[in-house]
Amino acid sequence: MQVGNCVVGTELLEEFFLCNLDSCKGHCCVEGEAGAPLEEDEAELIEKYYPKFKRFLREESIKEVKKVGYSVIDKRDGEPVTPLLKGKECVYTIFEHGIAKCGIEKAFLKGKIPFRKPISCHLYPIRIKKLSENMDALNYHFWQVCDPARKFGCKKKLKAYKFLKDALIRKYGEDWYEGLLETVEAYKKEMQQSDQVDDCD
Repeated sequence: MQVGNCVVGTELLEEFFLCNLDSCKGHCCVEGEAGAPLEEDEAELIEKYYPKFKRFLREESIKEVKKVGYSVIDKRDGEPVTPLLKGKECVYTIFEHGIAKCGIEKAFLKGKIPFRKPISCHLYPIRIKKLSENMDALNYHFWQVCDPARKFGCKKKLKAYKFLKDALIRKYGEDWYEGLLETVEAYKKEMQQSDQVDDCD
């Protein structure tokens, strides 16, 4: 379905999702083959605000950033990503009570910096693919690490597009999100007419 300059996968409208850090322990910051994808200006923003959020990071992370830089180029697609620490977690990961969290976001929530975290992290489980210069594809990414989020979302009856409201508005704006809600309502009516059941399966 098209919403503004985006093609939106129906899974975003259908799937339940609500992060449950007590269950998943923030493993999305730890698992994976590469760091978080960065948009063109995000590598610069991380470098710009690093002095202000550096104190929230672990010592080993600070040493790694000094060694490899604030971002690196992913060898697979040639795009900038956050560095990994020893091939595991994102270098900007911190651990609180056994839960992996974002050190950049902690600084943001404390009002120290205006940059929250990479939009690719904020938008997860959405993955964006550029179809053209002015057109994005928004795909729902299924990852076993996030099974607890799907179960918790089902329990709370919260769909992914609602959970991601702030992130989607940050990326595309209020008007775009209003357009998404209109698309959702049209999609719901279509599903009701076809007698499809809205459940957690």
